[in-house]
Order: sequence, then C-alpha cells, then structure tokens
Amino acid sequence: MLIELAIRNFAIIDASRVEFGPALNVLTGETGAGKSILIDALGVVLGDRTSSDMVRTGARSASVDATFDIEQSPNARAVAQLLESLEIEPEDGQLILSREIQSSGRSSARLNGRPTTASILSRVGALLVDVHGQSDHLSLLQPAAQLELLDRFAHAIPLRDRYAETYDALRAARAALADVLTGARDRMQRIDLLRYQVDEIARANPQPGEEEALTAERGRLVNADRLATDAAAAYAALIGNDDADETGAALPSLRAAVQALVEASRLDPSIAELTGRLEEAFYGIEGLVGDVRDYRDSIEANPARLEAIEERLAELRQLKRKYGATVDDILAHASQAQEELERLTGSEVDAEALAEREARVAAEAGTLAAELSRQRQAGAARMSAEVERAIAQLRMGSAAFSIAFDRVEDARGVPVTDEAETTAVYAADATGIDRVSFLIAPNAGEALKPLGKIASGGETARLMLALKSILSDEDQTPTLVFDEIDVGVGGRSGQVVGEKLWQLAKHHQVIVITHLPQIAAFADAHFQIAKSEQQGRVVSTIEALGDEARIAELAAMLDGLPVSASSLQSASEMVARSEEVKRGGAAASSRGRRTA
Repeated sequence: MLIELAIRNFAIIDASRVEFGPALNVLTGETGAGKSILIDALGVVLGDRTSSDMVRTGARSASVDATFDIEQSPNARAVAQLLESLEIEPEDGQLILSREIQSSGRSSARLNGRPTTASILSRVGALLVDVHGQSDHLSLLQPAAQLELLDRFAHAIPLRDRYAETYDALRAARAALADVLTGARDRMQRIDLLRYQVDEIARANPQPGEEEALTAERGRLVNADRLATDAAAAYAALIGNDDADETGAALPSLRAAVQALVEASRLDPSIAELTGRLEEAFYGIEGLVGDVRDYRDSIEANPARLEAIEERLAELRQLKRKYGATVDDILAHASQAQEELERLTGSEVDAEALAEREARVAAEAGTLAAELSRQRQAGAARMSAEVERAIAQLRMGSAAFSIAFDRVEDARGVPVTDEAETTAVYAADATGIDRVSFLIAPNAGEALKPLGKIASGGETARLMLALKSILSDEDQTPTLVFDEIDVGVGGRSGQVVGEKLWQLAKHHQVIVITHLPQIAAFADAHFQIAKSEQQGRVVSTIEALGDEARIAELAAMLDGLPVSASSLQSASEMVARSEEVKRGGAAASSRGRRTA
C-alpha cells in the first residue's frame, strides 16, 4: 500500500508530506485548492508524462516521492518477480518511487535511490496503484476493458492465458505454412545456391594447415637452384669437396684438433674435461654434416610439382574470395550451408506436414476458445445479477444490466464445434472468439442498449464503482485511487457510494477525492486540502484532520462557511450514522466468515 507521498515545489504545493492509512482515505477541500494536483503528483511518480508547468513558479525543480509497503500486497509475488528482473532489492519491505522535474522540463526517475526510467516506474506502478481520474471511468465504455472485467469476474484469466499461448502457436504455424506456399521459388533458388556451395567446397576438399604447407613447399621449388648451391657450399665448408677430407675444411680441422688434445691429455690429465667437450662438439658436427648432405641431395628442380602447387593455391584463393579469409572460414561456411540446406529440405518446410500441424493447432485453439466462451457466459450471468444488485444499492433506480456476446465468422479464424456438433470458423485474437458488450437499461420498461450510448457520466462512474466492489476479491492491485468519482452523484446516493467505497477498502487501500460529505463521513483517515496566500503567493497545504476538525470540515461541506451549530450537529449525526453502518457491515462480514 501507499505509506507516504512527499511533494515539493509541485504546481501550487510548496512542500507536503501525506501519510496514508491502510483503509479508506478521503481528501476534501474547496474547488481549486489542489486536490487533483495531488493525484497529478502521484501520476508523475507512477510514470506519467511531465512538463515544466508542473514546477512551482520560481523553483528550480519539483520532486515527488512515493513510499510503498509491498510485503503485505496481494500481488507481492508479481511485484517481487518484477523487481528481481530489474535487480532492485526492497529495503525493509518498502519501495520508494521518485521523480524530479527540472524547470527546463527535463525529468529524472529513481527506484529505491537507483536511477531508472519513467517507463520502468510505470511498469512497477501499475502493480501498486490503480488510478481512476475524473474521466478514467470512461475506459469502462471500451469493449477491451469490458472483456477484461468479465474475465476477472469469471476467473477465466488462467484459461485465457492457455488459449493465448495456443493462439500464438497457431499464428506461427500459419505464418510458416504461408511462407512455404508463397516463398517456394525463393526457397528453391536458395537451395540450389547452397547445394552448389557445399558441392564446390567438398570437391576442393581444403584441409586445415594445407595452405601454409603448400606455400612453404612452393618457396623451396621456386628457389631450388639457389638452395642447392648454398647447401653444397655449406657442405664443402664443413668437409671439403667430393666427400674428401680437405685441409682447411671444418670437419677435418676439428678432427685434427681432437687428436692433438687427446695426445696432450695423456701428458696432462687436467685437460681431460676440455678434451671431452671438444670430442662432443666434433661428433655433433659430424652428425650435422650428414644432415646437410641429405638436404643438399634432396633439393631438385621439379617444374611439374611447382605447377601443381600453383594450381592448388589458386584454387584455395578462389574459395577464400567466395567463402572466407582462411581455410578454416571456408570449412565453417560449408558446415553452415549444409545445416541451412537440411532445414530448407527437411520436414520444417514440408507444406503437407505444416498444413497438418496448422490444422492440429487450430483444432486445439478452437477447443480452448469454446471452453473459454462457456466459462465467460456462465460468469456473465452471475455478474449481471450482482451488478444489478449493486446498481440498486447505488440508487440508480430499477436499471437492468446484461452482457451481450457476439461472434463473427471468418475463414481465417479458429474452428469451434458447438453442442450440436456443428462446426463454424470464427474470427479470433489472443483473447478468444467472443466480442462482449455491456448493456444497460437505466429505467424500467426501456430496452437494453450499449453502455456507451446511453449512460451518463455519473451513471458510468457509479457503475465502475459497482464493478470494482464486486471484483474486489479478484483485483490484486493494493491501492485504488478515485478522483471525484462522485461526479453526477447527488446527496441521496452519496451515502451509498460512501458505503461501497468503505466496503472496497476491506480488501484494498482506497484513496478518494470527493465533494460529498456523505462519502467523506465514511473515511478511516480524512485529509483537508486548502489553499492560502503566503508572502503574496498562493500555497496549497494538506492536513490530516482529527475528530473535531473532521466534523467541522463535514459541516462546511454541508452548509458552507461560517460553520453553524446546526451544520455541526448534522455532521456529527452523519459520522455517527456511517460508523453504525460500518459496525453493521463489520458484523455481517464476521458472520459471513464464521458461516463460511
């Protein structure tokens, strides 16, 4: 629930901090005092659009902070899941939504002190507060809103969600089938291209590391004469020409050095270690000589092999121009092309298989749509009876209420079989096949007509209140705000409207702005919004009223200022009467719980 709303420099509000109670909170005050400004400020912190006009004249910025207790909310789990996805951790079970508006018109948002966006505030706020402004009840005239209310009353939301998943699968199946049927030419062209690419790479059969090895071999063949000359020179320097030891060559000279040290070590044993090292070097060089000879003998000009290597490298370069910068890239492209080819030629693009799947999913969607429709119609009968009962309590006369159902046949819809085993295909969307309309006959003897065509603003407002009251158990939004929902409601009906709002507050925190004392008398917490002139400027203030101040405010609402003794007496009697109604309602509720 909303624990506190702190407002600074917003419109004509200088600085106000309102601590709301858990049940029915009523705000009253003269016209223009700033009651609706309070709702505007709440809307801003819930993600509504802002403007520079909201900043109090002369101030650099305006700010609004709303503190919520989310632990006891009926939708605490949904709130926790959303916060977890946003990586926001509540502090002591509380959540603070903040919004600051600069005089330039720019705004910033915070969630528990962390920077966020207005859209995220809106997502979070939608789970915490349901605001009904002076014209918001007109949403009740929209078919989508009427269907939503009916589904909630009929407990049809889980079934509707199951149907919506199947309907989405049906749309996907139909899109896939349409793609196959209309894109056959493009698909075949793509298949031909992929087959050509896979076959070309397979024929070439490039191997990892092949290009590097061929490039090295090509370098040797191109420079064969030079390499042979250099290898022969190295060999001659080591051993002499024609494998004959020649004086001055490295190996004969090294052998002579070894023999000299061997002779010397016989006379001086201290150089034995030095002699050994020289002998080890000699044997190493002797082995190296053999390797140099073998390398010299292996080098030969091979024009045929060089031509074959040049052709292979050219083939690899051609593949690289088409499929990737390296042989590894070419092989990866071949693998991806093969996978796509298998998809395009597999069952996923088999028109017959797709048509069978589309028919199967359509039948499943039709079954769920029919079940959903039956559940709605059963709920509509119960809902109509309860709405008529609530309408009577709200002094709307002998008005009749009903919910009409309509379906439209459409070959692109879903097939539905009725109890007579007759199948028809009806237009459908993610909510089902039903088009519902709330019908009302405000007076006895009149025909039922769509709500939007004949209901006045006051009747629609009271009808919204009636629906809210009968849907209070299903409505999981913890805080409900009504901004002058008593528009068009007279004093005779005011007490009943007040009682309905108080009953609604048994399951929700309710915040109401009203001009009717009959409604305000039911308040569990009463706040007065007043404006005054301070230092040449108009300032709006919000004050929680105690018992005496509350009686005085109700008296002023009844009979104006100055407050008379008779109006104070009437106000006291009005509060006493509302308290008696509350006690009776609480006792009846307690008896109902014991009976249950």
